[in-house]
Amino acid sequence: MRLPDGYKFDNPAAYFVLTLLLCAPESSGLWFGELHSDAQTEEGRETLLWKVAKALVISTLVTGCAVGPNFKPPEPPKVKTYTPSPLPAQTAASPVMGGSAQRIQLGEEIHGQWWTLFQSEPLDRLIRLAMTDSPSAAAAQAALRQARENMRAQFGTTWFPSVNGNLSASREQFTTAAFGQSGGGSTIFNLYHASVSVSYLLDFFGVSRRALEAQGAQVDYQLFELQGTYLTLTANIVTTAVLEASLRAQVEATHEIIKDQEEAYNLVKRQFELGGISRVDVLSQQTQLAQTQASLPPLEKALSQARHQLAVLVGKFPGEAQTLPNFNMGSITLPEDLPVSLPSTLVRQRPDIRASEALLHTASAQVGVATANLFPRITLTGSYGSEANDTSNLFKSESTVWNIGAGLLQPIFQGGALRAKRRAAMAAFDQALAVYRQTVLQAFRNVADALRALDTDARTLMAQAEAEKAAGETLALAKKQYQYGAASYLSLLN
Repeated sequence: MRLPDGYKFDNPAAYFVLTLLLCAPESSGLWFGELHSDAQTEEGRETLLWKVAKALVISTLVTGCAVGPNFKPPEPPKVKTYTPSPLPAQTAASPVMGGSAQRIQLGEEIHGQWWTLFQSEPLDRLIRLAMTDSPSAAAAQAALRQARENMRAQFGTTWFPSVNGNLSASREQFTTAAFGQSGGGSTIFNLYHASVSVSYLLDFFGVSRRALEAQGAQVDYQLFELQGTYLTLTANIVTTAVLEASLRAQVEATHEIIKDQEEAYNLVKRQFELGGISRVDVLSQQTQLAQTQASLPPLEKALSQARHQLAVLVGKFPGEAQTLPNFNMGSITLPEDLPVSLPSTLVRQRPDIRASEALLHTASAQVGVATANLFPRITLTGSYGSEANDTSNLFKSESTVWNIGAGLLQPIFQGGALRAKRRAAMAAFDQALAVYRQTVLQAFRNVADALRALDTDARTLMAQAEAEKAAGETLALAKKQYQYGAASYLSLLN
């Protein structure tokens, strides 16, 4: 017997034991024909039980091996930084709301309830509600339960024999003509049968255990998918809450601008009526007011959509959005300390990477299944029961029937299908490995983008704060000019 190229037993003694089991002479006591002969007499039944026990011990030893690759998690990438150039120790600070400098703490542990860093009680309450009522979280939990039950089912078929109770009743007609004797007539009789049958697959080459390994990897995958669902759900809630606060501030600012522009338009219109300015100035101010008023409905629509999205995220209908807390810029505090995982530990923390690794593990186990299918399968079977032509005699000692046996199935010719399936499984493993590498690269890109965004957004906010400061100084100067009569009220409003 020869193993496929590139594969070997983990336990070298297993191959030797299997050879004894399949090729030993009758004198060795391992030949199944001898088991059958021993079972013919009462005296041999104790010997039979001993040999069956010995065969089970041997099978236990043999099941310590499994063909196919043993999965090892990929090594973490050997990179030390996320970005090509070093990041500043802290972001730029601005003298406005939310403009405090944020310090990047590389290597710090990220808290599981990371959203608490925003110090928003309404946000915490909303996320707690989503954890219990979100359909996406419930779906991920159900998928995990399904994977666990499938693994338990595979565990039962792998490590335990199949035991079934059989009960049948039939009415038959027997004729001697079936044996070439004419004129013998026929006999009609009843036949009742009750027995318990046992079947067990000796998993010498690990086909069942590799299948169990694949099911276990699927459980891991669904577990990490559940963690990823929670992470995505909480991230979407936080992002939508911040978006709502931003849109609400934009709507309020737009209302203030419209109010100022309406005052300016009324003043210009009054001046036109008095003949102080031309109609072109009135139309110009009216156009500016109309443009600002036109920008308000899209903002209000986006705000409503954000509220609807928040409601759906927490498992409520959009019509129930009014029951959710409102978010504004003052209800959310940006964290000043930002923990960032080291590149070497990121692959063990991100659920998307761990889920991709679990799929890689599944593909590796499937290679083992496809490889084990090339080898023989040995099945032990037995049954014990009673058979009689009358129910009153069914469970008497003289009606007892039993059997014990073994079967071996060795694929000989399948048109190359088994080896093609093995090559397909290996190709699937290569595909899963490539997907895993892509997931890792994408994860590092996400972190690099976020870190760069923190720096550039902080510098953008600082520039905008300086522009606001300059505009404020211009306003103060315009007020003084208006007080001294050096500027018109229209200039002050502008």
